[in-house]
Amino acid sequence: MLYKQPPYGDDISQLIRDNLHLVDILVGRMVTQVPSFMNRDDMKSAGMLGLLDAANKFDPSKNILFKTFAEHRIRGAILDEMRKLDWFSRSLRDKQNRIGRTISSLENKLGRDPEEHEIAAAMELTIDQYHSLLGEVSHLGCVSLNETLDHSDGGRSFLDSLTENDKSRLPGFRLEAAELTKVLARILEELSEKERLVVSLYYYEELTQKEIADILAVSEGRISQLHSQALIKLKTKVQNRL
Repeated sequence: MLYKQPPYGDDISQLIRDNLHLVDILVGRMVTQVPSFMNRDDMKSAGMLGLLDAANKFDPSKNILFKTFAEHRIRGAILDEMRKLDWFSRSLRDKQNRIGRTISSLENKLGRDPEEHEIAAAMELTIDQYHSLLGEVSHLGCVSLNETLDHSDGGRSFLDSLTENDKSRLPGFRLEAAELTKVLARILEELSEKERLVVSLYYYEELTQKEIADILAVSEGRISQLHSQALIKLKTKVQNRL
């Protein structure tokens, strides 16, 4: 349904009914990346509030598709609920940012993507301690992927840029998406072979970490470490280049 002016009354109710599936899609996409104490029902409840908020605040005159606007609001509502549960501790964010800064510094110094043992050494950690640190911050990948690259209501997230292939976007959005896709494609090529494979299997093939672990014949914990490190690299590299 297309609107030339903000919907109201019955139109809002219909808009919500027509887009309920977006809540399930986003919950399904995010559920494996959040702590166990936040279950699917918690996420779905928060997502529904985000959809309701989107329906009430949608303004077609801004030339943003409702799907784009609603996804942003739903995603934001779920992340807000996580923050209310006090999951995003400052110490974890500081640890994640420290890894990102170290990777960026080594990349500038070495002129290439650093190896794990080089990152660990630069942080004055053993490789086991570094792997443990990656495990600690692994759930923050959900935040990293769902943070927007700008502050507009229709802002694209890292996850949108990795997975979205919506041909119905307006030309301006398609142009921005194409440029960001080029940047991400170049950055993905700079990741290690295993990191690229984990990202590909997880976000394109939509396999679970356990399924990926079986394919690569490593532990599920090791996949979590590779996944966490790949996301930190992606976020750091994208922010440095945009």
